[in-house]
Amino acid sequence: MVAKTYTGEDIQVLEGLEPVRRRPGMFIGGTGKPGLHHLLWEIVDNAVDEATNGYATNIDVTLHKDGESITVSDNGRGIPVDKHPTKKIPTLELILTTLHAGGKFDNSNYITSGGLHGVGASVVNALSEEMIAIVKRDGGTFEQRFARGFPITKLKKTSSKTRRTGTTIFFRPDHEIFNSTTFDGEWIRELLEVKTFLNGDLRIVFRDETSDSKYEFQHEGGISEYLEHLIKSLGVRPIHEQPFLLCQEKLQDGSRLELVIQWTEATQEHVKSYVNGIATEDGGTHEQGFRDAVRSAVRAYMDTHDLLPKNLEVAADDIREGIVAVVNLYMVEPQFQGQTKEKLNNPDARALVSGALRIELEKYLNKHPSTGEAIVTRVIQSARARHASRAAATSVRRKSQVSHRLNLPGKLADCSSTDPSESEIFIVEGDSAGGSAKQGRDRKTQAILPLRGKVLNAEQATLKKVMENKELSHVVQALGCGIGEHLDLSKLRYHKVILLMDADADGHHITTLLLTFFYRYLRALIDEGYVYLAQPPLYRVDAAKKTYWALDDDDRDAIVKKLQKANRNIKIEQQRFKGLGEMMPATLKSTTLDPEKRRLLRVSIAHEDKLVTEKTISELMGKDASARFKFIMKHASEVDELDV
Repeated sequence: MVAKTYTGEDIQVLEGLEPVRRRPGMFIGGTGKPGLHHLLWEIVDNAVDEATNGYATNIDVTLHKDGESITVSDNGRGIPVDKHPTKKIPTLELILTTLHAGGKFDNSNYITSGGLHGVGASVVNALSEEMIAIVKRDGGTFEQRFARGFPITKLKKTSSKTRRTGTTIFFRPDHEIFNSTTFDGEWIRELLEVKTFLNGDLRIVFRDETSDSKYEFQHEGGISEYLEHLIKSLGVRPIHEQPFLLCQEKLQDGSRLELVIQWTEATQEHVKSYVNGIATEDGGTHEQGFRDAVRSAVRAYMDTHDLLPKNLEVAADDIREGIVAVVNLYMVEPQFQGQTKEKLNNPDARALVSGALRIELEKYLNKHPSTGEAIVTRVIQSARARHASRAAATSVRRKSQVSHRLNLPGKLADCSSTDPSESEIFIVEGDSAGGSAKQGRDRKTQAILPLRGKVLNAEQATLKKVMENKELSHVVQALGCGIGEHLDLSKLRYHKVILLMDADADGHHITTLLLTFFYRYLRALIDEGYVYLAQPPLYRVDAAKKTYWALDDDDRDAIVKKLQKANRNIKIEQQRFKGLGEMMPATLKSTTLDPEKRRLLRVSIAHEDKLVTEKTISELMGKDASARFKFIMKHASEVDELDV
């Protein structure tokens, strides 16, 4: 091999905003849906910073009819338009065309800010095919236009007759950069409302022209009102009447802390954390400080009043189980992990939050003994349930550890490969479908596990019943990775766990039951992307010596319509499969099993959907039938026919 020369000519120097266009993921996290919407949050957060620091009270956001362009306006001071003393160009142009140019590097203009890197607005400009900035200040209105990071007009003064101040930014994301430039109005609406929960004096108006809707948000109750909103959305009940609210205005270095906590009957903790109003989805040192303080304060209260039963070990998770909390820390110089600001890295924030919260929470519990006792009762219940769960899980783990083939379920048709990365297991509905799948599979890499009938609803059953259930225990044994606290992904025998059910209502129900089981007891498999849904066809459509496979009624109708449009007199034959067992093995292989031809859906839970997922499973799969009744009545009119 001839060595390639490597000289100074091979070194590229990217000028201006070109680095942003070359590597957008470094600045907005990616070019998918979250990255697209990150552009909007950069502009909105600049407007919110004006409000947080007392310079603005109103923000208007408009999603235009095309669904691909947005305008954000605030009544703040307006971006400066005078000439910059060293760069000799209008300051507005400098801010929107230069990385690391902004007024937030010291605390002279902004005491706290969500946009400290000085790159937000310029990144939006770089990744937009069109941007228009309009500024009102100094008695005039100024306008300048940009495209892909460059000014295409000079700064112009369009009016000298205004007493108002503020900034308006219109932008249209670049089709060359993003997979899709269509914004999600519902997502925008939800996150804009959160901004008003975190800033009680702020009013935000959102106009969604794609649906001809207008929303006005102002929550003077602040984070207390936000907590109430979160608890309601989770569908859980608080175990004590009044939440604990802490507002520390003067911490060291000018930091400020707002947080509110309430224990509920939820089976997990739900903490929403923010730094300077920016959501920190991955937590960080301020969340660690919060958890430290809650553990220490509750444990100290239990020890002081001798409320802990003897021989009962209480873990930190027991203390925090059921907590719903909002933590919003305002810092002068936060250090985020990456431009998308999803994790706080300031080492001092942990001690800052822990020190402020621990003392005040312990005082509160001592002053409100009924609340303290309710929380301690909740903690004790959690600890006892955890110990029972550990005992049951240990028993199942011993049964499920796979050391040789004889320990596997009898109905499992295993694959010959012992390499998990190339092995996959199909969990199939019924022996008949299992028989077809076994004949159509690739014996080297594909295992088949048939299940009999509808499996146990893991949301309604006790852990003991789940462990004793034959079908679910077979799933655990086949996977080989254990369950619950003892789940070990390194022992997972297949890196694709594929749920293969009939394409009818019963099949969908069984899929839902299995997904509920995986969500509650094998959650790590979903989080790591190992769980998939197979997409078997419901219909076979034959026309002009060609065969088409349709997933459902809509898919079939679309195929038929397309064929008839091409040839009005074409003869079309349709076959509806009553179940996978009706399919010949070769058909099942070509449509559903063959990796080269099949369609699979990976099961995943996005950050922004975690609360929704928890609420949906709790309501629709839980013991309370009222939520299911409401859902059925709401959607009954959408059902054309019943598959009875």
